[in-house]
Amino acid sequence: MSDNVINSSFGCFYEEFVVGSIIKHSLSKTIFESDNNFFSLLTMNHHPVHTNLDYAQENQHGKVLVVGTLVFSLVVGMTVPDISGKAIANLGYEDVKHLAPVFINDTLYARTRIISKRLSKSKPDRGIVYVETIGYNQNGVDVISFKRNVLIKKENDNE
Repeated sequence: MSDNVINSSFGCFYEEFVVGSIIKHSLSKTIFESDNNFFSLLTMNHHPVHTNLDYAQENQHGKVLVVGTLVFSLVVGMTVPDISGKAIANLGYEDVKHLAPVFINDTLYARTRIISKRLSKSKPDRGIVYVETIGYNQNGVDVISFKRNVLIKKENDNE
């Protein structure tokens, strides 16, 4: 192996998380009509506000709304390379809030704040990192927020 090889990192070890820091995730996604339709079919959410333009035009926002759980899933996915790439498990999600509507052709972005972290009480090779993630659209409007505890490997279990 050459001395000038750079190893790419997927995720962070427990020690690399700094309480109070904010990670602006590099992944983003424009939600297309096909994304929303497939997700609606896959999850059996057939509410017409997500699948019927005529119905949606007659309701509050006047256009098709993206399924909220699709927004949640996409924003969680955007965080994987930075937050849970080295995770053993996501221990739980809490305080999920849909802050603003998401429409077809909106582009989602995400940022995560590291709230706290602690070592595992039962296993010395891991710790729990508590984070809050906010998803926002192309206009900078926050559309979703949630918190979670992530069980993460330590790089050095002697610490």
